[in-house]
Amino acid sequence: MPASQPRSRARDRNNVLNRAEFLSLNQPLKGNQESRSSSRKQSGQAGAAGAQNTNPKERRQSQQLPEEDCMQLNPSFKGIAFNSLLAIDICMSKRLGVCANRASSWGGARSMINLLGITGHGIPWIAGTLICLVKSSTLAGQEVLMNLLLALLLDIMIVAGLQKLAKRKGPYDVTPGLLDYLTMDTYAFPAGHASRVAMLSKFFLNHLVLAIPLRILLVLWALCVGFSRVMIGRHHITDVLSGFVFGYLQFRLVELIWMSSNTCQMLISIW
Repeated sequence: MPASQPRSRARDRNNVLNRAEFLSLNQPLKGNQESRSSSRKQSGQAGAAGAQNTNPKERRQSQQLPEEDCMQLNPSFKGIAFNSLLAIDICMSKRLGVCANRASSWGGARSMINLLGITGHGIPWIAGTLICLVKSSTLAGQEVLMNLLLALLLDIMIVAGLQKLAKRKGPYDVTPGLLDYLTMDTYAFPAGHASRVAMLSKFFLNHLVLAIPLRILLVLWALCVGFSRVMIGRHHITDVLSGFVFGYLQFRLVELIWMSSNTCQMLISIW
């Protein structure tokens, strides 16, 4: 036993890892352990104190933020479909705007397309209706003309109100004309010319006796006037289609509030 102890001591002396410069490799320093444990405790206490100081509202908001982000990054199917149709409408309307300016592919025909559009303006139709009403001498004619005048005035007011609400601009930056400002047709949705010609064509088809060729020409005139507004870059395709729908609804409204012959005679006598 006494001989074995000196031998073990000699081995410990000869072992290189037992030297002072290599002790840190075998055993971690106590000071580092204490500093690490104290820093962990302090950070844990600070986190607990911060969690206690935060309000319940802030916690709810922090929990809801990822859900809100997910809702914004994942739109609904209806939103995707609506945006896709809107993009197709804008693209097709720009392609069909062949007379939007003089540099367009059909720029030379712009004056003729504008002349076709004038046939659907409200001011010439109101002026012509008033002239015919003054010259009319039959009760039936005066009744039809008075209701036509009512329909034209309603069309201007309804379209102007809808355009002020929507405030949609056309596919091209085209300045409205003088007649457009007079009829308050300065925005794109719905197309005032389309609603007017649709209402007029339906009105004439119902209250005038016309031959079949004239009926076909009347419908073709309404379609040409409506889509001429797309060609000059004032309206989108959906603006014109919605204008046709609103024109038909205005015709139905006038039919519901149709003024009788006695009412028309009373208004004419007052005027």
